[in-house]
Amino acid sequence: MKLIFLGPPAAGKGTVAQHVSGDFGIVQISTGDLLRAAVKEKTELGLKAKKYMDSGQLVPDLLVIQLLQERIGMDDCKNGFILDGFPRTIPQAEALENSGVEIDKVINFVVPDSVLIRRVTGRRMSKSTGKIYNIYPECAPHPPADIPEDDLHQRPDDTEEVIRNRLEEYKKLTSPLIDFYRKKGILVDIKADDPLEKIIENTKKVISS
Repeated sequence: MKLIFLGPPAAGKGTVAQHVSGDFGIVQISTGDLLRAAVKEKTELGLKAKKYMDSGQLVPDLLVIQLLQERIGMDDCKNGFILDGFPRTIPQAEALENSGVEIDKVINFVVPDSVLIRRVTGRRMSKSTGKIYNIYPECAPHPPADIPEDDLHQRPDDTEEVIRNRLEEYKKLTSPLIDFYRKKGILVDIKADDPLEKIIENTKKVISS
């Protein structure tokens, strides 16, 4: 099963992908992680990517696709994969298609902006462990009762202003992908403001169907 997970920031794509990948024996692939690993390992593609990253430029789509093709060709991807966070734009989707990477289903995680903003602004990181919690009762995971309040820290990018800007960028660049894949008949919407267990259960049903 070759999947793409689409959805705005804080929709829970990565968390759901972690649960699904283990249960179905498929690999979760993040292009950000791929790039960082290639740079760290000083592979040929990694060294090329590093030149762009060091100069503050975006890594060209073609280079990202080459990295993806290399990763997808590995043995652990034989059962399938989940692309988490890629493609982000129509040109990237077209480049992926033209490279011969076939996609079976695109799962679109749908969440109202108000819920996303609440999730992000409630995030707190433990200074001592680095773990992420959420202080709002309807959001998870909650901080353990024995964590001191002064150990919980709000990261600078978890403010309402930042998340609103990221949502606007998502709508402008990535939302057109929803129509792109819907027209191909492979897109399925998942209501992602339900409890996590229900989102995971519904996602598994879509993949199994």
